[in-house]
Amino acid sequence: QVQLVESGGGLVQAGGSLRLSCAASGRTFSNFAMGWFRQAPGKEREFVAAISWSGRNTYYGDSVKGRFTISRDNAKNTVFLQMTNLKPEDTAVYYCAAAPTLPHYEHWGQGTQVTVSS
Repeated sequence: QVQLVESGGGLVQAGGSLRLSCAASGRTFSNFAMGWFRQAPGKEREFVAAISWSGRNTYYGDSVKGRFTISRDNAKNTVFLQMTNLKPEDTAVYYCAAAPTLPHYEHWGQGTQVTVSS
């Protein structure tokens, strides 16, 4: 079992930046690929970004390419999502997830709220 705890969400103005963190505990963090997803009210969950266990490979949803960057620190059991040039449509609850193999996510965090005001 892997426990995931997100942090770093909050309220930011459009054009601003936020950095989300997801701390993992339990099984060996470096065995898992990691991903970020988001869900806005009334909408389906949306893929945001993913990173391989080594960090060499990253993947992004079309709506965040060029604005968001996913990274990980295996020594600290943490994955990050750096979000820049935020837009009101980025408002959502952001979740991190762990996958033994992409895209089969098996463990999810509780989520952190990101609100972007116009």
